[in-house]
Order: sequence, then structure tokens, then C-alpha cells
Amino acid sequence: MADLTITATSVVWTSGPKEVGVAGATITAGQAVYKDTANSDVLKLAQADGTTLESTVAGIALNGGATNQPISFAPTGSVINIGATTAKTTTYMLSATAGGVCPQADLVSTNKIVRLGHATDTAGAFLVDIKVTGAVV
Repeated sequence: MADLTITATSVVWTSGPKEVGVAGATITAGQAVYKDTANSDVLKLAQADGTTLESTVAGIALNGGATNQPISFAPTGSVINIGATTAKTTTYMLSATAGGVCPQADLVSTNKIVRLGHATDTAGAFLVDIKVTGAVV
């Protein structure tokens, strides 16, 4: 398998919490983001093979935007449609691709283990349940 192929226009918040931040890079709906605490908490694309900060996921972007534009994101406890075909009950993780979401089975030995959530059906329903372990595969 590979990263989910997310259609940005299909990413939709359904219920639960929602937060807003400012983009520190170009972000597309459906990508995993982190708060850059070294740079005024701007949102940037998270990745499993980056620094510890880059793997500290804050949520899944609900809209896209360029640097300095507002970005809504879904933190833990949100239910969204992630805009991709999903496998029911599959746990999805932060990918080594910046902002990417992949099945747990796709992690490689240099990736940090960061759970993003799990699919509740095959049509993209997704429970955001972020767990940053600090461990490497």
C-alpha cells in the first residue's frame, strides 16, 4: 500500500473539536500538520522521518492555504471525511511524506510512530485519534 490519495475538495469536518491556526507553508486539505513552536506556532506539514517537532502532529488540515493564511484543522476527537478511500478499522499513521497519511503496515524502520486515527468505513469516514509515541519503528 501507499499513502492515502486524498482529494482535497472531499475533506469535510463532521463533528467534534476544530481548531484554527496560521499556515507557515503551503498546506492542502487532508494533510497532517504540526505547530512549529520555534516559529510562532505556525502550522507546517508533519512527517514521520523528520525531527521530533515535525512529528508532533496537531491535526489534519480541513482546508488548504498558502503561508500566512488561516487553516482549520481537526485535532484528536474529531470525526472527518478524509477525502480518500479507506479500509474500515484500519489504523492510519503519519507518513514519511510531508503531510502524508499511510496505513500502519507502511511504516519503515526510520519512521517515528505517530497514530493519526482510524477509518470507520470505506468511504473516508475517519476518527482523528492522534498519539505521538516518541518511538521509532
